[in-house]
Amino acid sequence: MNFIQKYLLPKEIDFNSALQQQMAVSKTAVIHLCQYCQQNEADVLHLILENEQQSRKLRRKNVQDILSVFITPYDKEAIYRIIIQLDWIVMSSQHLAHDLLAYKIQCPPQYQPIFTALTTMIEALNQAFGDLPLKQLEKILKQVDLIHDSYDEAVKSCTLVAAKQLEEEEIKRYLAHKEILNQLKELARRIHISANYLEDLAMKIV
Repeated sequence: MNFIQKYLLPKEIDFNSALQQQMAVSKTAVIHLCQYCQQNEADVLHLILENEQQSRKLRRKNVQDILSVFITPYDKEAIYRIIIQLDWIVMSSQHLAHDLLAYKIQCPPQYQPIFTALTTMIEALNQAFGDLPLKQLEKILKQVDLIHDSYDEAVKSCTLVAAKQLEEEEIKRYLAHKEILNQLKELARRIHISANYLEDLAMKIV
């Protein structure tokens, strides 16, 4: 049986587990970012930079696995899109960590609604990935709706913070914070896109 399974039967890979592993790395990066900006824990920025290497390894492995198997539980292109977007979440976190270090910025209290929204988004996305193997479409759609609403809140909060800082702070400091806020919007956008792709994948399996 082992011979038949090894040489004759199509290779099988648990893509649900693979995606959940990559999701866990993406979630960790975002949570570390929120910890820095909510609690000023500078050490976690370096953890984000380390997580990027792990994310890249998982991305390469998962893409290679797609190419190496004949049968997948979901559409190959749909899996690939999600793999890329989960990696982008980590890269966006890394880019933001670099900027925070370079500009030596500590997030002011006005940033807190942004990070509350980001935390809600990444937690909801993680939950949706957990519901995927069980084909819990209604639960997945509920999490995706929450991500959409939180994304809207994150973008609005970034705009409000930028406008307030333009009124109160010198132009150099404003420009530095403006770059950080743009990176925050990009991170939120990547989570939002990942949720859209996950929703698309879930719709195809029910």
